[in-house]
Formats: sequence, structure tokens, C-alpha cells
Amino acid sequence: MSFDYQPVRALAKEIRINIVDCIGSLGVGHIGGCLSIADVLAVLYGKEMRIDPTHPHKTGRDRLVCSKGHAGPGVYAALAAKGYFPKEALKTLNQGGTMLPSHCDMNKTPGVDMTAGSLGQGLSCAVGMAIGSKIKGDRARIYAIVGDGESQEGQIWEAAMLASQKKLDNLTVFTDYNHMQIDGTVEEINSLEPLDKKWEAFGFKVIVVDGHDVEAIVGAVQKAKRTKGVPTMIILNTVKGKGVSFAEAAKVGCHSMSISKEQLETAFAELKG
Repeated sequence: MSFDYQPVRALAKEIRINIVDCIGSLGVGHIGGCLSIADVLAVLYGKEMRIDPTHPHKTGRDRLVCSKGHAGPGVYAALAAKGYFPKEALKTLNQGGTMLPSHCDMNKTPGVDMTAGSLGQGLSCAVGMAIGSKIKGDRARIYAIVGDGESQEGQIWEAAMLASQKKLDNLTVFTDYNHMQIDGTVEEINSLEPLDKKWEAFGFKVIVVDGHDVEAIVGAVQKAKRTKGVPTMIILNTVKGKGVSFAEAAKVGCHSMSISKEQLETAFAELKG
């Protein structure tokens, strides 16, 4: 039975528009790393995760931990698109009294499953969730998104060891491999290569895909669901700032950048065109 991928692609487009609206309303933010994960967010929220926006704390739901916490606006963009809260709230990003702080906070935002901030810690939380789900037998699948710069943190690999030891086949981790971090390229600062072999050595099933090809991402997630006895790492080859020309052109500079009204108009024209 064939699957219609067009709604997922449409959701990815909507998520990118919401990201620009969210960060653009503040005038500055981590636009690059939010845009690079829009497609995997669309796959997870649009097809793969068992969730219910009307019951965000439902027992046994699948969960997402955005360990690269500065990509919170990307998660907010997806949650707004799925109806967890009104889209108008996106314009309150990081302002006083907002439900949308710069980094994800499970105590403030409906649909956020784990608070994120200190890089590396989110994956440990996801491993704990996966262990808890196994103990409870609630059949929840746990997903985590880590950054490539974040993967230089030792805690990532400590969590990986435990996930493998515990045979967490209900855990799927994604690396947003856009090769850029705050101070330069990953290769210049502390190369991760060979990233696939490293994760294999830590006991993970490893799948490498184009992180902007929703059909390839769906296929990888489906393979992860069929994998037994080991956790899965899906390496997403991505472009930082994907979909917005000035962000892509800025390269490392789009990790966090100011956005003018003119750039905001350009971004909307490109994404809505």
C-alpha cells in the first residue's frame, strides 16, 4: 500500500514558515538549526509518532526529546502546526510571560516532553524515558534529536553506552548533521568522523539518509521500528538554514542571527512561493 508523502512535505513547509514567523517576531534566534530539522519534525509529528494534541500527557504516547535545545522554536513550530496551542503564541517567543522560552521547557509548553538546555543532557533523558517505557510496558517509542556540535559532549556517548547495554530498541536517535556549530565547522573544531562507525561501535543500528528527503526519513524510521534488541541512530545529512536563502548563505553565521524586516519578507516569499 503506497503512502502519500505530500501531506508530510506540506507540513515541513508549514513548520519552516512557523519557524520564520516565531524567530522573526523576536528579530533574532537560532534559525539555522531549527530549519535544518524541519523535515524530520514533519515526519515525526505528521506520520510516525503516536500522539494526541488534545491529550498531550496521554499515557503511552510516543515522545520526542530535542536534545539540541536551542532548536526549541523548531519544535514549537511543529507543535503549533499540530494544534497543541494557537499559532499566535509563536510571536511571543522568549518574551516575558511566554509559554515559549528560548529553550524547550516541559513545564511551560504543551506537547514538550523534556526540558532541554545544557547540551548532551537530553539524550540521557531520552534513554531514561526508554528504560521507563520498557519497565511499564506501555509500548511508547522515544525519539531524540541531537546536534553534531552537541555530539562532541562526553555525555552523549555515556548515554549511548547505556542505551546499547539496555537493548533499547524503542529508542531512535537522530543526528542533525549540518556540519556547523556556533564557532565554526564541526570538522575544524572537533571532527566526528567517521560518525556512522562511531555509533556502530557503541552498539547502535545506524542508518544514513538525506535529512531533507521525507520519504527517506520515513523509510529509516520504519526500519528502526522493525529493529530488535538494539537502539537506532539515524544520521540526517542536512543543510543549516535549509529553505531560506539568506540563512543558508550565512553558513555558520545562521547558528543564531538577527533577522531584519526585509529578510523576514524574503523568507516568507521563498517559503510560500
